[in-house]
Amino acid sequence: MMKEKPDLRKALSQSILVGDGAMSTYLYQQGIPVGVSVEELCLSRPDWVEEVHRSYYEAGAQVIETNTYGANRERLTRYGMEGKITRINREAVRIARNSVGEDAYVIGTIGSINAGRVPNYDPREYRDMYEEQATALLYSDVDGITLETFLDLEELLLSLEEIRTLTSTPIFANLALIEVGQTRDGYPLTEAFAALEKAGADGVGLNCRLGPLEIQRALERTIVPEDVWLTAYPNAGRLGQTDGQFQYKSTPAYFGERALSFREQGVRLIGGCCGTTPEHVHEIRNRLRGLSPLSRVNPSTVPTIQERSHEQIQVRNPPTVVDKARKGTTIIIEFDPPKDLEIADFLAGARELDKAGADAITLADNSMATVRMSNMALGSIMKEKTGAEPLVHITCRDRNLIGQQSHLMGLHALGMDQILVITGDPTRIGDLPGSSSIYDVNSFDLIRMVKQLNEGISFSGKPLKQKARFTVGAAFNPNVSKMDAAIRRLERKVEAGADFIMTQPVYDAASIRHVAEATKGVDIPIFLGIMPLTSYRNALFLHNELPGVKIPTHVLEEMTEQKGEEARRIGIAQAKELLDEATRYFNGIYLITPFNYWEMTAELTRYIRQKTNSLQVAY
Repeated sequence: MMKEKPDLRKALSQSILVGDGAMSTYLYQQGIPVGVSVEELCLSRPDWVEEVHRSYYEAGAQVIETNTYGANRERLTRYGMEGKITRINREAVRIARNSVGEDAYVIGTIGSINAGRVPNYDPREYRDMYEEQATALLYSDVDGITLETFLDLEELLLSLEEIRTLTSTPIFANLALIEVGQTRDGYPLTEAFAALEKAGADGVGLNCRLGPLEIQRALERTIVPEDVWLTAYPNAGRLGQTDGQFQYKSTPAYFGERALSFREQGVRLIGGCCGTTPEHVHEIRNRLRGLSPLSRVNPSTVPTIQERSHEQIQVRNPPTVVDKARKGTTIIIEFDPPKDLEIADFLAGARELDKAGADAITLADNSMATVRMSNMALGSIMKEKTGAEPLVHITCRDRNLIGQQSHLMGLHALGMDQILVITGDPTRIGDLPGSSSIYDVNSFDLIRMVKQLNEGISFSGKPLKQKARFTVGAAFNPNVSKMDAAIRRLERKVEAGADFIMTQPVYDAASIRHVAEATKGVDIPIFLGIMPLTSYRNALFLHNELPGVKIPTHVLEEMTEQKGEEARRIGIAQAKELLDEATRYFNGIYLITPFNYWEMTAELTRYIRQKTNSLQVAY
């Protein structure tokens, strides 16, 4: 008759326990397609999950984690399985129990819901989801709960505090590090472990992302509270690409050697994460067999990051378009970067627009999803060569979050601090329709993230050594049938942190008055869009084929049969009439240069300046 296993806490006080290894990556190695819900296999193919558990148990694992890392409402909703949360979690516990002997401990696994995305979520919603999953696992009588792969201490504390109220069973809280010794949201590991112990964790540790040696380095620099067990579940090294295949490098033999180093650190529960297999666990078991645990010896001091002395750079802080618009008429002119490599004509136009009185020249970011020269590079050259102040557009379409933050850091370094955040037209309408539209985030999220840089916090939540100083604009389309809905959307952008608004072009005085009335409660500068027409065909295209633009019938009639310079002359005259009305209601004017006819927007700029100067003299 098998001897009854001791309580998990007692077992950890007396010995080193061997955990299991990866579930998802091991299944992928067996041929399961990447992208399926691994947790759903508990229902559709329980035999596959059972075989993985049994393989780890036979390799020597004493602690088996359930196949429930992503079995939460947020994750399962992506697969249309939000109604199966309780069933999947309970089945996962049953499968694990049936796969191993009575001497094994079955731990309910709960992963980070945020899972490495932008740390922007509703804590109340997350608490509900953690409670929902934990309740299902605890109802199935697991021996403990493991919270794993949390990049942010704050999310891990949220889940721990919620689940601790539900049970007295052991809870292990494992962080995943991007950088050795510090959480993604900027907490030193010593501080993080202390907070987790205070919140009720029985064990603290690290799992995923890093290999054995990097996790060892992190532990060597960390003070671990006396009253918690220490755990380690490293990856099989860093993920890399070899001969066209993604794979993890650490061999089972190497993993076994590192297990001895974890024992020296006082670790009581040692297993593996991504890339590990039953062979890795077998080596851990062989190396630790017969060895008693060692007490944790904390470092006498915890190394701190030494502040380097930096050369003090004098930062020029000219007034922004927001500063200017709060005092008087301010003009932003859009002048698109070229579709070619030649920039002399662009710089000549920018120089004349600046002379005419533009407060900023705004450069689109591959407008209409058509490839143009980098607005960051061209804006920097323009600023240096002409003195014109750049205001660059940033779309959500072309860059993932890595590229997006890198791009913004580059703009900051170049002193280009005025930007317009927009969603961006889908790539299928542009000149490379087969290219991918990224859209990692929408314009609301990106505005918030840019303002986060202004607080000295990176997109990932990591503290930065400097604060950015971006002035962030947002777009607004007034040419809609449901203005109330458009205003609510605009207000959301203001709530996200927008500093000013730039509108789509309007083409009649009544629309200008309507926009002024609708936006009177918006307490940030609004730059009303005016784009002069260049021909009848141009007017027809804008009215009938370009989303977000409406042109009144009488304006279309005025352009009928007009071509060339005469058509552009009429377009300028129409725009001047609109500017007469717009400047009555708005300090901000946004002139959009059509087809690089910068002479047209230069003339309109001079018209505005002469008009406002005349009014000032009159007063």
